[in-house]
Amino acid sequence: MKNKNKILAILLAISSVSSSITWADDKPFAIAIHGGAGTIKPSNFTPEKEQAYRDKLKEAVDAGYHVLDKGGSSLDAVTKAINVLENSPFFNAGKGAVYTHNEQHEMDASIMDGKTMNAGAVAGVQHIKNPIDLARLVMDKSVHVMLYGEGAEEFALTQGVSLVANESFDTQHRYLALQRAKAKMEKAKQENKDYLAAHSELDTEYKVGTVGAVALDKLGNISAGTSTGGMTNKRYGRIGDSPIIGAGTYAENGVCAVSATGHGEYFIRYQVAGDICAKVKYQHKSIIQAADEVINQRLITAGGTGGVIAIDHRGNIATPFNTEGMYRATRKSGEEAQVMIWRDK
Repeated sequence: MKNKNKILAILLAISSVSSSITWADDKPFAIAIHGGAGTIKPSNFTPEKEQAYRDKLKEAVDAGYHVLDKGGSSLDAVTKAINVLENSPFFNAGKGAVYTHNEQHEMDASIMDGKTMNAGAVAGVQHIKNPIDLARLVMDKSVHVMLYGEGAEEFALTQGVSLVANESFDTQHRYLALQRAKAKMEKAKQENKDYLAAHSELDTEYKVGTVGAVALDKLGNISAGTSTGGMTNKRYGRIGDSPIIGAGTYAENGVCAVSATGHGEYFIRYQVAGDICAKVKYQHKSIIQAADEVINQRLITAGGTGGVIAIDHRGNIATPFNTEGMYRATRKSGEEAQVMIWRDK
């Protein structure tokens, strides 16, 4: 009888452990990514071009999803997804970074861990293949939050990161965009308009463009990351919202994670990412309502253009934008990826 009782106890213990493992595996997880918002007109896309963009967005969101599905961290999922986008010439980050006025590439990135509230960022780097990876190293391996320019690249070398030639980020379509922007600015100058007036006449497409990801892992930890080549024809070492915690990137466990894309000056002034999470935390609004209020009410009233991807601690996702389109994709546990460019698809 004693042996039977021991066997029964062992079986019950095994059953209990098995149940707990199943419960852990059933924890919700999700990821959302974006490839920038702006003047994205359907008329500018051939079926082949549209499919190519959709395929790359799916590749990115799936890369992050597979990390989560295997029990990986939201930080790793965010980094992995952004790497795919940085390595593509389609998006304004890494390989697809836009040109500055001096025909160079200056890139910014940031990442935030919702579990620890730790964060890392780099700005104005010119020789880093994947700026989001360096932002992660700043977070994990330094006592600082943000490093800039040559200093950031000096730190990269101490961490074994190889520098690459700035020319490796050159792309023909970005160079042509720079020439168009310069021509518009020169025309405005000839009309005796000052720099501010001339710059305001540039189309939205010259002022926006970013990639980012937000994720919730099986342990309930949320993270956010953002990477960008900045603004076409930017001058004077301009830095946008992407490397600024609370503006372009924010994450806090139990609340939400946000990655933004748009006209960075407005996202800085209105602390867009932090404001969305504050509405969730203090006003107890849903992530969908909070994100919509900031992007489609407060920001658009101020004249700011762009959008965000946001996720809460339950895996609910919001992807509002006030431009013609926003490259984006989402994927939740047990579901297939959803890839979207415009409002209706």
